[in-house]
Amino acid sequence: MDALIWLVTQMGMGVYNFGYAITHPWLWLDWSNKESLMRFIYYGGSVELFFALFDGFLMVTLIGMYFRPFMWACVRILEGVANTVGRTAAWAGLVMVAIQTMVVFLQSIFRLGEITVAPLGLGLTYSVTWWSEGLKFWNAVIVALCVSYTFVQGGHVRVDLIYAPLKHRAKRMVDMFGALFLMVPTAILTWMYAWFFLWRHLITPKVSASDKLELLERKARIVKWKVETIGFSPDGFNAYFLFKVLILCFVALVLVQAIAFFYRSYLELIEGEASAGKYLDRDTLGEGEEAFEGTH
Repeated sequence: MDALIWLVTQMGMGVYNFGYAITHPWLWLDWSNKESLMRFIYYGGSVELFFALFDGFLMVTLIGMYFRPFMWACVRILEGVANTVGRTAAWAGLVMVAIQTMVVFLQSIFRLGEITVAPLGLGLTYSVTWWSEGLKFWNAVIVALCVSYTFVQGGHVRVDLIYAPLKHRAKRMVDMFGALFLMVPTAILTWMYAWFFLWRHLITPKVSASDKLELLERKARIVKWKVETIGFSPDGFNAYFLFKVLILCFVALVLVQAIAFFYRSYLELIEGEASAGKYLDRDTLGEGEEAFEGTH
């Protein structure tokens, strides 16, 4: 009974907390005030944020169940975000090739210790080691930001020994279960770890997921920025905090795609097999190349 009362209370407070945060943005966005910064850190991985988002999910879901075109619109928007982010981030592959070619060519032939890149007159001069280690970052951009795009495109490797023989309705029910009870909890748990993992490398004293708001507000008196800049070598890539940011981007995209996939599976279950793949925006190699598309 206590757990049920707590759940109902938190769900009710979720709407209030969301409205209060929107109407009082200076309390958590004015980072010139260190207490606002600590509130932002606390609420970014808090129970309050979870229930605010959970209430929003329930509201959108109930409206979508009553008016299916609205839910289809949500699916198209969420999948559109995944495709747009992924198609943009995929250009990081070309950046990787260009940097690797530049490093090999200039270091091996001209024996340069530093490389300057100055597009539009804005120069960046770093050691060859910095550019080489920076390739890890661009690779991480592809992995983190193309994850949901690859999901929409059907590009993730999957084992369908049990799933493949199932009929349409059974597949959609499996998809709904997987999205809601596997993808979402995993994304939420990863976010909790990644959120505080990021801030532990941005400020001092270090913060923890177990810290209460009152403790963080007391820490605000002595908090200082301490952005991680240590690389694997003295003159190597020195912005490793960006990898922590990419982890959060990765988790957010997975969570958004889980919701989109749940909605799509529900709609295809209700509307029948004819709706499978409805509004699905997938890249194509052109007519006659269907055999080369999909997962390999």
